[in-house]
Amino acid sequence: MKKLILIAGPCLAESREVIDETARALSSFIAGSNIDFYFKASYRKANRSSIDSFSGVGDRRALEWIAEAGTKYNLKTLTDIHLPEEADFAAEFTDCLQIPAFLARQTDLIIAASETGKAVNIKKGQFMAPEDMHKAAAKAASTGNTNIMLTERGTSFGYHDLVVDFRSFPIMKASSYPVIFDATHSVQQPSIGAESGGKPQFIEVLTKSAIAAGVDGIFFETHPNPMNAKSDSATQLPLSRAEDYINGIIKLFNFVNS
Repeated sequence: MKKLILIAGPCLAESREVIDETARALSSFIAGSNIDFYFKASYRKANRSSIDSFSGVGDRRALEWIAEAGTKYNLKTLTDIHLPEEADFAAEFTDCLQIPAFLARQTDLIIAASETGKAVNIKKGQFMAPEDMHKAAAKAASTGNTNIMLTERGTSFGYHDLVVDFRSFPIMKASSYPVIFDATHSVQQPSIGAESGGKPQFIEVLTKSAIAAGVDGIFFETHPNPMNAKSDSATQLPLSRAEDYINGIIKLFNFVNS
């Protein structure tokens, strides 16, 4: 049976305590499950709605926290990069480099990430058609790295909303690479205020729909106390709900792929 890919963690490495608590909980939630899991946290948020928004504690410090959690709880790790020169540095600490959605057309960035030899997750730009992701994947594969994932995170609809077009999953899967659904960013309302808003009540129904449509994995952000999170507070799933959410994902995924 096909193995589920699951990417989860806090939006931002905002403190060592948040990283450790979230990684510890997630490692216990997936214990004994036959899934391909990545613990996710951004070491810096380069894309913020406001100049006053918190962007990070320092790159090396944050990456050390992520790597520490990965080693401590035996988890593969994933983080975003924003510039080609960040690729080698971030690759020292993590197992997978993620290309943010707004940067999915940046050829030099994709190639730099792929040349590290680490897994690469390319998030589809909110402005891109799903078939455009075949070209992004081809850029990564041109380096000889075929450990590539493509992630759907919603498409801009008007000025402050996103929609998920479920036709994108089979279109992106035609690339032959695994397709992931980003369940929490897809319910975001970008730049609706000083910080992005969101409609988290739709996370679960979109997740179920994406699994039924044949995705290979799910991406979601979770935080011990989303209301106090320093990034994406409107859409991160409370950590207290993550275990039931993961169990539901696994059951439905196994049913659909049995």
